[in-house]
Parts: sequence; structure tokens; C-alpha cells
Amino acid sequence: QVQLVESGGGLVQAGGSLRLSCAASERTFSSYAMGWFRQATGKEREFVSSIDWSGYSTSYADSVKGRFTISRDNAKNTVYLQMNSLKPEDTAVYYCARANRGTAQVLGIRYDYWGQGTQVTVSS
Repeated sequence: QVQLVESGGGLVQAGGSLRLSCAASERTFSSYAMGWFRQATGKEREFVSSIDWSGYSTSYADSVKGRFTISRDNAKNTVYLQMNSLKPEDTAVYYCARANRGTAQVLGIRYDYWGQGTQVTVSS
């Protein structure tokens, strides 16, 4: 069983930055793509970003492109999401997930392990 533990969420003013981390309890972490999703209150979960097994290929939702950066450190079994220029509409619970393949994935059904989530709140 793979465990994913997110951290780094919190309350920040609009225009501020946060860095989310997700630590995986898996020795084969470096074989799989990782992703970040988010779910705002009353809304469906949506894709935010994904990174392939090597860290060289990434994908972003249009709403975060140019503001968020995904990265990974395979030596530490950790994936990160650097969030800059935050907006109130970025407020959501952010989930880390492990894909069932090595290439970056947009669809949630391509992910088979999920973290518990971390709350990000952006005040205006």
C-alpha cells in the first residue's frame, strides 16, 4: 500500500506564494508519474499539474500555467508544487496522487493512490 502525505498548505493573501510537498512511502516512486489535483467547496475535483517519472515532462491546467511549478526529487520520494501569484479562486483542498504509469497524466482515473489533502486558502 502506497501512502502519500501532503504538507505545506495554509492561509495566504492574494499574490502570495505557498509550496506544497507530498512524501511517498514507496521504493518505486521514481517509476511513476505524480500529479496534483484540487477540489474547492461545492465543486468537482480538478486537475492542476502532473510530472512524469523523470521530472522532465510536465503538464498544467490552463488556470495555473505560468504561476504554478511542479517538481520532484526521486531521491527523497517527494513531489512539490510551487504556487506563486495565488488568487482567491485557488482556494481548495489540494491532493497529491500517484499515477499508474510513468508518463504525466491529466485524468484522475489514471491515478491509483491519493493523499488526504491539504487546505490552501487565499484571502483577497
